[in-house]
Amino acid sequence: MKLKVRSYDLDSSEPAVIIHDDDCRELGVKVHDRVRITSRDVWISLVDNSDTILERGEILVPNIYIRRHGLKDGDIVDVIHSPKPDSVVYIRKKMDGKKLEKDEICAVVNDILEAKLSNIEVSAWLTSLYINGMDLEEIAYFTNAMVDTGERIVFDREPVFDFHSVGGVPGNKVTPIVVSIVAAAGLMLPKTSSRAISSACGTSDFVETFCNVELSAEQVKKISEDVGAVFAWGGSMNLAPVDDIVIKVENPLGINPRAQMLASIMSKKLAIGANNLLVDIPMGAGTKIPTLNVARAYVRDFTELGDKLGMHVECAITYADQPVGQAVGPILEARECIRVLEGENHPGSVVEKACALAGMILEMGGIPNGVDKAHELLESGAAMTKFREIVAAQGGNYDIKSSDLVPGKYTQDIVATKSGYVHSIDNKAIVQIARASGSPSDKGAGLLIFKKRGQRVEKGDVILRIHADNEAKCVRAKELALRLTPISIEGMLIEKG
Repeated sequence: MKLKVRSYDLDSSEPAVIIHDDDCRELGVKVHDRVRITSRDVWISLVDNSDTILERGEILVPNIYIRRHGLKDGDIVDVIHSPKPDSVVYIRKKMDGKKLEKDEICAVVNDILEAKLSNIEVSAWLTSLYINGMDLEEIAYFTNAMVDTGERIVFDREPVFDFHSVGGVPGNKVTPIVVSIVAAAGLMLPKTSSRAISSACGTSDFVETFCNVELSAEQVKKISEDVGAVFAWGGSMNLAPVDDIVIKVENPLGINPRAQMLASIMSKKLAIGANNLLVDIPMGAGTKIPTLNVARAYVRDFTELGDKLGMHVECAITYADQPVGQAVGPILEARECIRVLEGENHPGSVVEKACALAGMILEMGGIPNGVDKAHELLESGAAMTKFREIVAAQGGNYDIKSSDLVPGKYTQDIVATKSGYVHSIDNKAIVQIARASGSPSDKGAGLLIFKKRGQRVEKGDVILRIHADNEAKCVRAKELALRLTPISIEGMLIEKG
């Protein structure tokens, strides 16, 4: 059937062409079926239908396809029914708990990239991985297949170091400190980071408060080779793009299959050319990794998968029963991060974690006594100098100071209702409150935590301060904090006998 193209600019998580009801009946297709379209090239698309927004003989084509296939309004295309791709069979095979071959995994990944699979089918794929999993050989195939869908950065300088935190603990603002220390030691670390999805603040969310994080692959290569490092947002490049597509489907399901998580992380590292990787595995209540046994299993997974992919991987299991440092939220975290680089020795948890992780990378690069060297580079100001060079290379102010960063002007304090000691801090509640205040989209929003686990508290002490750019959000966040009571205070006496 020949149909006339009309473009439409409608955001959709699942791009599909729209065909008139009567034409659908003639073609023998229904919603979520596929059609084969011949224009300047041949491509497959999912189908939606309507009898109100277009006339018979027309086909509405989303702009993503208009650009990809060089179409324009008024073009005539040939449209016929297309059967389900073989990848649907492979998804069913994984749903039945069977092992997939390399070409089968590649087919699924490529069909996700080319939008040949509906969101329902991608959801089935993720659910099958969540329930039945993959062995490490399958995950290695999965990782390489995702890398092959996008760009690869090939550096002229070797070796290439990288660092990744599995996440799950709020306030984990150590990445720019780690990267600056490592680059100050003469190693190259082109760091790409993510934005928050369900967390209070991603690394790129706070780094962009003081420099540009949306760099091209060419910029990442040049800055890394010239300066020694970058703080880039991974989403600004075409690195393993299938991962970004899958994440959009994954989030509403509330699942993060082990195979998908491992392949997601390792594909981005392979694409950026890393051959030495340190993985931070934060472990504690209210995080993605709740127990030491689970953490150790991830260590085995990452190191063995690294071997299969030709990458040297080491892991650090880090303490995560409470937020890292005091600040949670973009400007608040950026300010605390820069204060540490400026030489402030507080919060101790930020300094200790950053130097421990940087020290491991230094030792991977052949520098002995890594932790001591990391402290030396931090305390001497060498890391701050390198940090300024990276910021300037990314369009920021070389003379950046922590005092330049001002959080939201609206504040609400949460005070202790009794005296005692901080018994625990609920990470999930902290995230909920920070997001209610507007973080991470509102850069000045977030929390300051004044009392940490084990510290003495007197009745009436301010234990938590909420910042917001918007007064209504600030009040709403306080109401949530009073309801959730994220900081638990207990006395020394547990029980009378």
